[in-house]
Amino acid sequence: MNTLVVFSHLRWNFVYQRPQHLLSRLAEHWPVVFIEEPVPGAESDHIEYIAAAPGVEVWRPHLRGAAHGFHLDHKPALQRLVAESMRKQDIKNYWVWFYTPMALPMADKLEPEGIIYDCMDELSAFRGAPPQLLDQETALYRSANVVFTGGRSLYNAKRDRHRNVHCFPSSVDALHFRSGTEDHPLQAHLPHPRLGYCGVIDERIDLDIIGGIAAQRPDWQLVMVGPTAKIDPASLPRLPNILWLGQQSYADLPAFINGWDVCLMPFALNESTRFISPTKTLEYMACGRPSVSTAIRDVVEPYGHVVPIRADAAGFVEACEAIMQRSADDKRQHDQAVDEIISRTSWDATADAMYQLILQAEAAREAQELPAVNIAAELRRASGTAAGAVSAS
Repeated sequence: MNTLVVFSHLRWNFVYQRPQHLLSRLAEHWPVVFIEEPVPGAESDHIEYIAAAPGVEVWRPHLRGAAHGFHLDHKPALQRLVAESMRKQDIKNYWVWFYTPMALPMADKLEPEGIIYDCMDELSAFRGAPPQLLDQETALYRSANVVFTGGRSLYNAKRDRHRNVHCFPSSVDALHFRSGTEDHPLQAHLPHPRLGYCGVIDERIDLDIIGGIAAQRPDWQLVMVGPTAKIDPASLPRLPNILWLGQQSYADLPAFINGWDVCLMPFALNESTRFISPTKTLEYMACGRPSVSTAIRDVVEPYGHVVPIRADAAGFVEACEAIMQRSADDKRQHDQAVDEIISRTSWDATADAMYQLILQAEAAREAQELPAVNIAAELRRASGTAAGAVSAS
């Protein structure tokens, strides 16, 4: 049996999203080892082993180096620890799955049966993205056997870069979100109307929209659920009717969402949101809650007929008021349209389709009797190509 060895820039116990949904399901077929970014500044180099889910073990490296992320300074220690752990657990037949190209150099001594790249975000557009990320992504495309993308916009941007690219937008566990009908204690004291958002609060969120809604409608309560990342918490609008609750568990999200009159997707329109496919779109729908969004392409194109699209705080206020004043017939039509959308997707179906594509890629490799993937060679080739392009310019 193969093992999936996954390198991720996201921690397993961060916001429960695409990696956790997919890998916890794929673990029904192959054991999963989930290798997180190193925790820097440790007293000694070691790996913390965490049983995260049935069939999923998280390896959390703690390293003495001070650098953050999959930095090259960590490479010798991390490679040694991973190799030792794989020997101890007798992991011989494995595929390597990447969520970030920055981890590719960390794996250049591994000899996997194949490589999977699940491109869930355009990481090069995020704040603080390392300059070498694009070169390493080029090497990852060259060495990967199969590539998945986290949305239609990403697929359109990446489909010409690899011969075997497949679009798998965000999905939903509808049963989970339809199970929590009791109001969450952290918001139960709030009067209605309530508007809410759940997810990471970072440079992708338009804080002016949040602050503007609260200022224009002081009788509305705004509930913001999620961790703050890569922005100064002091930049968050602080008004009496905005409740910042920080990170909450995935298990509690239905209780929050089901207590909101309207759900919000107040994304800024910038480079970091150009290719996003928000998981919360379908999670809101699965709870049966209406939502309003800015013009995110992967919301507008598939869901614009059920999700009003607005550009600023005034537009959000107008759309939310219209939603709260809907007739019973309007609400029934909306619910029917949403139910039809939800019935067409699930994380179970997505994970199963991915697994079948991996099996097809595995069969193709075996039929061609291809050797183990040489990651180091692809990294050298990508670096040489980049250097040649710079010289030619």
